[in-house]
Amino acid sequence: MPISIRTLLADARSAVTRRRLARIHNLHDFEAAARRYLPHSVFSYIANAAEDGQSSRANRHAFGDYGFMPRVLVDVSQVSQATILFDLPVSSPFGIAPMGLGALWAYRADIVLADASASAGIPMIMSGSSLIRMETLADRGDATWFQAYLPAGREAIRSLVARVQAAGFTTLVITLDTPVATNPDNNRRAGFSSPMKPSVRLAWDGISHPGWLFNTFLRTLHHHGMPHFENNYASRGAPIFSPHVNRDISDRGHLNWDDLAFIRDIWPGRLVLKSVLHPTDAKRAQALGVDALIVSNHGGRQLDGAVSPLYALADIIAAVGDLPVMIDSGFRRGTDVLKALALGARFVFIGRPFAYAAAVGGEPGVAHAIELMTAEIRRDMALLGITRLDQLRRDHLVALTSMAERCLSNDSDPGRHDSLEHPLCRDHHTDRENHRQEARTEN
Repeated sequence: MPISIRTLLADARSAVTRRRLARIHNLHDFEAAARRYLPHSVFSYIANAAEDGQSSRANRHAFGDYGFMPRVLVDVSQVSQATILFDLPVSSPFGIAPMGLGALWAYRADIVLADASASAGIPMIMSGSSLIRMETLADRGDATWFQAYLPAGREAIRSLVARVQAAGFTTLVITLDTPVATNPDNNRRAGFSSPMKPSVRLAWDGISHPGWLFNTFLRTLHHHGMPHFENNYASRGAPIFSPHVNRDISDRGHLNWDDLAFIRDIWPGRLVLKSVLHPTDAKRAQALGVDALIVSNHGGRQLDGAVSPLYALADIIAAVGDLPVMIDSGFRRGTDVLKALALGARFVFIGRPFAYAAAVGGEPGVAHAIELMTAEIRRDMALLGITRLDQLRRDHLVALTSMAERCLSNDSDPGRHDSLEHPLCRDHHTDRENHRQEARTEN
């Protein structure tokens, strides 16, 4: 039987992908590969940091404030990084953060991310700014969460939440740090705008990157038509070139704590708040009955100068006690993940590197990125002298700067994590009942 042209093209794409992935050895390598593969405007959209990039740089620099204090002569022949999240087993302590406009940087990006994460046994959060309908991922169960940007008005919120529930999602994530759109100056300088505007510059940007042009953009147009913002409302939103895009994605300045209480009342599943940085907000969220928090500054994409989540982590944990506190923003290495876990985070989410991986390698690329991070964590655990994540403690860290010193106790008992006077250093295992009582009376 003759081989079809479609099969030949698929085989050729697979061969190119295998060769490309063979040269990628860590998450940083994916960024370099994506910079070459993607049009400058699309790459810059993913990589963009707000204004002068202070928060983006601070996210990475914060990890350098801590060093490791490894143990030796420990049998590490069997190391497990499996953990429990919401009473559900996950194979590794990290997942894939929500990232919008996926159809612009990878063909069927959300499906690629969801399938690769499900195969690896880790969660993935679908973005409310996805260009693929949420119902497309309806059969993924607990492995896939949905992150919503809430529309204006209670009825519009009710309709969107009902749609998320009908689609089969059991975990709803609400992102809180986008009351207005971020400063677009860096995106505009790179040729990316919202709405997207056809231009000679944009056309040349695509034509000069034929791999992306044919395998992502034209392939999407051929099979699925012009991408739309599919999940901002209960119904389909505007196409990416529509002048109404900004209205659809920026109308969030009205949201307040009463809206959150309303969502908690109507949403029966797990409710997670993302982009909490202040302990007072964390306590108020706990009082309203949320199930978990994600400490985040949106990867440095919103308010430039917002504190690194790693610096805010301990204070928030101290404020909410047993409430699960997760974190994202700036994670690139297994050592980054282990430092956050040692400081008390329950789980870590990673964003941009997985977008780059999907762009340059599709589902195999994302699977490769997951395996690279998994291998780093496994290796780093062994080098630390631990075989399970529940053996990781704050005394595996040593402060290298005054900021980190405020967050770590120098108590002589390595099994204790007593606090210093600074609130960032209060231990998250102490005074839990007091935290719960304060949270119940807040608001």
